[in-house]
Amino acid sequence: MAHTWMHNGFLQVEGEKMSKSLGNFITIRELLNDWPGEVLRLNMLKTHYRSPIDWTLKSVEESKKVLDSWYDVVGDDTQALGELDEGVTAQLGDDLNTSGAITRLHAIASSRVGTIGQAQIDVKRKLKTSAMLLGLLGKTKNEYLVSNPKAVEVNREVVDALIADRTAARARKDFKESDRIRDELAAMGVVIKDSKDGTTWEIAR
Repeated sequence: MAHTWMHNGFLQVEGEKMSKSLGNFITIRELLNDWPGEVLRLNMLKTHYRSPIDWTLKSVEESKKVLDSWYDVVGDDTQALGELDEGVTAQLGDDLNTSGAITRLHAIASSRVGTIGQAQIDVKRKLKTSAMLLGLLGKTKNEYLVSNPKAVEVNREVVDALIADRTAARARKDFKESDRIRDELAAMGVVIKDSKDGTTWEIAR
């Protein structure tokens, strides 16, 4: 079994061969200034290692949307991992068919729709465990959001204190104050979500 796999096809950028003479030469280091490394990894893995890659801004944006949606599924669950999906391992065993494995990961994520309870937990853990074979979904959702170079940096203690104040304001039916704190958090780049289990928050995308 090979230890190292390298793409050996032509690399294009927006439909043109990457070349210094054309002025469209770009390095991974430069891309990491604008995108999480995991997004760049997914974008490359969507193409088989023996096929030409056409690197486009649209494809990177699509890869980010995919990862965003997958992290929405797995969330911040830090418990034991689930079972590996046989479909994913079969694709990877077939000449490292990463594009086929990614298609299978899409199917796993979609299968969560309509599930509840333990079945829902099993799906998200299978998605996470299987994706980790490709070096994906190894973080919690919040860790992934923070890994974005363009993510807003916030003080967690300040955010938690504001949310506690907002919860207290809501409890005493001071909705004007509650709305003011919500707006203050939004201005900081924090999105809050209220549920029957309480209030959670994340960095705005």
